[in-house]
Amino acid sequence: MTSPAALLGSSVHDAAQRAADILAVLLPQAGSRLSPGSAAERAALIEVLLAHGEPAPIQMSAAQLDSLRQAARELREVFTAADAAAAAETINGLLAGRAHPPRLTTHGGTSGWHLHVDSSDDAPSGEWFLTSSCLALAVLLAERQAPPAGVCASPSCGRPFVNVGRGSARRYCSAACGTRERVATYRAAHPWKA
Repeated sequence: MTSPAALLGSSVHDAAQRAADILAVLLPQAGSRLSPGSAAERAALIEVLLAHGEPAPIQMSAAQLDSLRQAARELREVFTAADAAAAAETINGLLAGRAHPPRLTTHGGTSGWHLHVDSSDDAPSGEWFLTSSCLALAVLLAERQAPPAGVCASPSCGRPFVNVGRGSARRYCSAACGTRERVATYRAAHPWKA
C-alpha cells in the first residue's frame, strides 16, 4: 500500500489515529462486529483508508485483509499496554525483525517526503500497516513519556483511541463514553436518585 499525496503535511498523530481507526474496524469491540472477510468489513476498511488519504480506487484482496487483521491483532497489544514501559517493549518487539532502516520516500513524486520503515514502497499491506503504525506510536510515546494509545474503558464501547497532549492518559475514547460511565456509576451508587 502506498501513502498518498493527501498525507503531505500529515502528522504522527494522524498515522496513529489511522491505526486506531483500522483496529476499530478489524477487531471485535463491544456493540459492533463486522464479519471477518465480509463485504461490509472490506467496505468499512476501505472507507477508513480513504478518510486517511489513501488514493482511490482501493482494491483489497482477501489475503491483504487477512494480513491487515493479523497486524491489527498485534498492534492491539500497544493499545492495551498498562504503562509506557509495556507499550515500549511491545512496540520494540513488533518492530524487531520487521522494520527496515528508515527511508524517505515520495512514492515516485505522488506525495510529499515522508518516513517509512517498511521494506519498500510496494511492501505487503500488513507490513506497511504494522511498521508505519509502530513508528507513529513510538514517536508519540517518546513525546508524551506515556502510553501512546488506549482502549475505551466503557464496557459498552471498547473502541481504540490515541492519547495526545501532556495530561494524564485517557480512559475513554470520547467525552460521551466517559459521561455515560460516570452517570451509570452514580446511578448504581445512588439508586434512589435515579
